[in-house]
Amino acid sequence: MTNILAIAGSPSHPSRTYAILEKAAKTLSQQELNIDIISVRDIPAEDLAYGRYDSAALEKPKALLEKASGVIIATPIYKAAYTGVLKAFLDLLPQKALIGKVVLPIATGGTIAHLLSVEYALKPVLSELGARHILSTVYAVDKQIQIQPDGSVQLDEEIDQRLQDVLKEFAQAVNYSQNAAKEFAHAG
Repeated sequence: MTNILAIAGSPSHPSRTYAILEKAAKTLSQQELNIDIISVRDIPAEDLAYGRYDSAALEKPKALLEKASGVIIATPIYKAAYTGVLKAFLDLLPQKALIGKVVLPIATGGTIAHLLSVEYALKPVLSELGARHILSTVYAVDKQIQIQPDGSVQLDEEIDQRLQDVLKEFAQAVNYSQNAAKEFAHAG
């Protein structure tokens, strides 16, 4: 089974960002992809703040990342940048942790004005971590995301369609990548 790691970069829970990430995970799990969700807010703040690369709390996230063929990174945008807690987490990953992985950034924000934050702030860091196959970002403005009393999420029709489209592309890219890797291994 193909493994996907979904990384929630929000410092708060519940959050719109986490809700949209859960919706994405449910959609992908229906396509027989194994999804693990981690929340960087659950990693001890001291480990993140002091850059403890050898933290025991990082063992599981690093292991999940290593076996993942695809990675979804979801973050709210604050003051035109992704969250500091996500940055601290990404800084603790191995230098080329995203090599060979399909990456899908998802971002939420209060205004459309911060749409390009992912392009100029997050994507360069993902590239530095070895990501070469980064899909188009899904950016949702807060008012397009409604969290229901039961905890489920209701997305604006337009953002829901964009999310479904990119998730389909993500699943196809991950499956293609997996198949190509298998063929390469058998050819060698």
